[in-house]
Amino acid sequence: MPPSAALLEMRSITKRFPGVLALDGVNFTLHRGEVAAVIGENGAGKSTLMKILGGVLEADSGEIRLEGRPVEIRTVQHAIAHRIALIHQERNLAVGLNIAENIFLGHEPRRWPPLPILDRRTLHRRARDIADRIGLDADTHTPVRRLSPGQRQMVEIARALSLDAQILVMDEPTSSLSQRETDALFQVIRELRDRGVSIVYISHRLGEVREVADRVVVLRDGRNAGELDRNAADHAAMVRLMVGRDLSQYYRRGHPTPGDLVLELRDVELRGRPGRRISFQVRRGEILMLAGLVGAGRTEIARALFGLDPIASGEVRLDGTPLLLRNPFEAIRCGFALVPEDRQLQGLILDMTVRENLSLAELRLIQRWGLWDRRRERAEAAEMIRRLGIRTPSLAQRARNLSGGNQQKLVLAKWLKLRPRVLILDEPTRGVDVGAKQEIYALIDELARNGVAILMISSEMEEVLGMSDRVVVIRDGETAGELTHEQLSEEAIIARATGAV
Repeated sequence: MPPSAALLEMRSITKRFPGVLALDGVNFTLHRGEVAAVIGENGAGKSTLMKILGGVLEADSGEIRLEGRPVEIRTVQHAIAHRIALIHQERNLAVGLNIAENIFLGHEPRRWPPLPILDRRTLHRRARDIADRIGLDADTHTPVRRLSPGQRQMVEIARALSLDAQILVMDEPTSSLSQRETDALFQVIRELRDRGVSIVYISHRLGEVREVADRVVVLRDGRNAGELDRNAADHAAMVRLMVGRDLSQYYRRGHPTPGDLVLELRDVELRGRPGRRISFQVRRGEILMLAGLVGAGRTEIARALFGLDPIASGEVRLDGTPLLLRNPFEAIRCGFALVPEDRQLQGLILDMTVRENLSLAELRLIQRWGLWDRRRERAEAAEMIRRLGIRTPSLAQRARNLSGGNQQKLVLAKWLKLRPRVLILDEPTRGVDVGAKQEIYALIDELARNGVAILMISSEMEEVLGMSDRVVVIRDGETAGELTHEQLSEEAIIARATGAV
């Protein structure tokens, strides 16, 4: 049990954004050598609270105390001076630098301080030590631009550890990690806790929260909703405090017989994966799930089908007709839509408004006699907001000010306005809370029942098992097996994904 004297106290923290009360008198306490999870739906205020602790944002009111003494944290430098490190949900790396340079960016070891001569030997030795601790299996001389999303997340974690923090905040740290990388991270968390480091762990994956947290703090609508100790923090109790409503219908239950064949891949070979062949079919009204390990090639398939990356060989057929998808424009014209893995980088223009983002995919259609039809644009945007339940103060709200779940629904809405025939969903619920997940699952189910052929990629096993009509397992850029809904099990998927069968 943690001692009664708190290392950190955040008292009555309040923060307002235009049109939104993000935090309303929130209290948070952290003890030395404790892992405290902060959970809640998107928009509950978790990340905002931690950005205030990390000096990224300033609170409008409230107080922060360290070891009983009030402190001011107005900048990131203030936070670092108090040995507080924040690992952001969105990756924040210098992609032109290598792994070691990113880990020690801003506090590089010098050969003869204070002369600005970088000690590269020490830099890479220390970076290698940290990388080995967290299981980052990559040469520290490797440029970050060459790393996978999971490897980039591990570099973020390594950079925070290099600061020798006494408080380490992890915001969705496993969202891009493989199971092996996640297991390694959990081991690091346990070692840090045993050394007296205090850790704030933010995640929508409640199974992880239960595994790693000593205490769970729940936020709802910018307020404290309750706390649970480790023994009381079961899935039902956490969900009940988070959403305040029944989630018994979490996944779709019916699996209707799919219709005619819509999409077919015949011996498709992806660029950069020589000799690896991919074949599968998707039917009308079917949810076909692509499962596999991180880096198996699932996102590459999605990008190729949307015309973003070339196909080296093989054939893609739509309604039996061969296609040559050379660019996204041709894919959209054929009825394809892609909800990408990284909604902020690839799915939205964050500084554009909700209305403008909703119109991006149909710029040529919202015209009348060659002029922009503003009335139609606003009417259609308002209808999609209503249909998908996007929570926004107005159509003029900038996309970056929406919560993660509402940003994801905005990406979906942008494509649904075009009524796609084939909807490709790459990790559609990554970084999305349980309430928003339920809404997205219901929407996907509705689209399938209306005849849309859905190709979905997910790394969450519960999602794979709960949402799919069929599963195609991808391993090292090729088809490793196919399972019907009746054949599905976690063991069967993992065996094919790892080459055990």
